[in-house]
Amino acid sequence: MSGGGIGGGTDGIGGTGSTDGTGGIGRRQLAGYALGSVGTGIHSTVPGLLLLYFMTDALGVPAGVAGLVVALPKAWDALFNPTVGAASDREALRTGRRTRILLAGALALPVAFAAMFLSPLTGSGAAAWVAVTFVLASSAFALFQVPYVALPAEMSDRPGERTRIMVWRIVCLTVGILVAGGLAPAVVSLAGDGRRGYAVMGAVVAVLLLATLLVPALGSRRVPARPGPEPLGLRAALRTARGNRAFFALLGAFVLQAAAVAIMLAAAPYTATYWLGGYGLTSVLFVCLVAPSAVAVPLWGRAAARWGRLRCLGAATVLFVLASAALWPAAGTGAARVTATLVLCALLGVAYAALQVLPLSLLPDTVHADAARTGRLQSGAFTGLWTAGETAGLAAGPGLFSLALAAAGFASSTTDHPVAQTATARAGVLLGFSLVPALLMLASLPALRAYGRRRAATPAVVVDSPAGEIS
Repeated sequence: MSGGGIGGGTDGIGGTGSTDGTGGIGRRQLAGYALGSVGTGIHSTVPGLLLLYFMTDALGVPAGVAGLVVALPKAWDALFNPTVGAASDREALRTGRRTRILLAGALALPVAFAAMFLSPLTGSGAAAWVAVTFVLASSAFALFQVPYVALPAEMSDRPGERTRIMVWRIVCLTVGILVAGGLAPAVVSLAGDGRRGYAVMGAVVAVLLLATLLVPALGSRRVPARPGPEPLGLRAALRTARGNRAFFALLGAFVLQAAAVAIMLAAAPYTATYWLGGYGLTSVLFVCLVAPSAVAVPLWGRAAARWGRLRCLGAATVLFVLASAALWPAAGTGAARVTATLVLCALLGVAYAALQVLPLSLLPDTVHADAARTGRLQSGAFTGLWTAGETAGLAAGPGLFSLALAAAGFASSTTDHPVAQTATARAGVLLGFSLVPALLMLASLPALRAYGRRRAATPAVVVDSPAGEIS
């Protein structure tokens, strides 16, 4: 990127060279901002996929303790993120930019991430090491992520341009998720598995994080900040949102679905190791889960335009239930179990695309309905609650899976002293990869039906007509 690049000269994000000849933001500037989502996708994926397995099978941390360690930073996020948001707005008011907090996160996160996989200890000492470094990494991630999400509104006043920004960002986020799930387990295997393999993987991912996060952090120097009201804390947001029953029904369904996906993600390396013949299949499982979603997103968009968003979300949920339940017999028996498992994972990826996109498309309806009810458009409060719910679901997934492992008698081990698992423990692994996610998805269907009833009873809410048009 010559001529100053992103964040320098006249080609920085939002700078004087940021147009494409039609008054819009140029592709170089869009790419410079969106590149940060490759990094956020990588960091959001790797711990959920590998950290629990790293602790139980390389560091000898008991499964129940490891689950608490994975859940702890998510609880911290719910408290820390609103604080970072308020600090980012204060910096924007004082300096006219959000750069310093962004840059602090971009520099601190790679170091803390690499440290998570460098524990010199095993057992309880390793649990403490990972807990501290994971909280530090989550805090650094918040320093980057919170102001990063605020930038699109400040890069352009035009809704169409902000949509372009988000499209680029979602594409890069998908790339980051795919890179994380495909590359990280492969690097562990290529580097010799065990603690050494995870240490090498942590260093490689740290370099990728630094490269992808620094570009938008430096580019933010060219974006004049226009801070809005300070973000609300969790308690204040709950007070603001009470009475909006449609929102809480949709949120309840979303949290259950996020927990189901998170459990399956945490169980993937265990299933590859103890049921499919080797840890190396973790990358293949993950790619089969995620890659189809990139293709399916536009297809679900067309289907939603024809049959309605809520109807399509319900269909995707049922598809996820059926495919994940079918993993129990498919992965457990038969010579073709690997092929059958990968095919079912591809179907899950198709359903996962809708579970990502459609709830977010329904969320603004509940916000505008609340504005009609209260006379105030308080999107910040609802977005804060939504993010907190997503965080809770993603934390509950690995936590529930670790408790299931502990209840099934799963024996933790170190690289130097592997432990053979009992049939009951192996069954617990497969349950966490198949039937438990299916049950959680099934439990989200009554909440979706409740959302549909409450949405239909609220005239101000945008609804999908039977013909598929948005009325």
